[in-house]
Amino acid sequence: MELFEALFDRRSIRRFAPGEVSDEAVEKMLRAAMYAPSAGNQRPWHFVVLRERRLLNAVPGFHPHARMLSEAALAVLVCADLALETHRGYWMVDCAAATQNLLLAAHGLSLGAVWLGIFPRPERMKGMRELLRLPENIQPFALVAVGRAAEHPPRPERFLTERIHRDGW
Repeated sequence: MELFEALFDRRSIRRFAPGEVSDEAVEKMLRAAMYAPSAGNQRPWHFVVLRERRLLNAVPGFHPHARMLSEAALAVLVCADLALETHRGYWMVDCAAATQNLLLAAHGLSLGAVWLGIFPRPERMKGMRELLRLPENIQPFALVAVGRAAEHPPRPERFLTERIHRDGW
């Protein structure tokens, strides 16, 4: 898949068809996520792969927009290890970059994926922390549902010249 095609055509997929996602595909997505840029190359991330149906089905109990997990093959929780943070305050940006790389990798593998926000919602963070028994220094950031796409939303036009400013506002 060509780079700009991937950037412009990737869509949030909220409906999944039956089918597994191979361990090889999961490793490729995680490898892509770990190649994201990070402040000072601190790479404060950890990833929790959820395949167990009991865990996937529990998430909508505390996340109101996670119903698609009942159809997803798996989900990946992107977390920050605050003990690894050497550039304070940047872990959110680092984890966002890793999440975007994961989404693009899923698209490049012809899989569907959607970013479910966890941070900064206290009830979602608490729910993930309790469900997965996360250590105190681990901050849940985003959950990415992944599977075989059962929908293919069209590409909308998002390029807005009125939002471009040159050499000042």
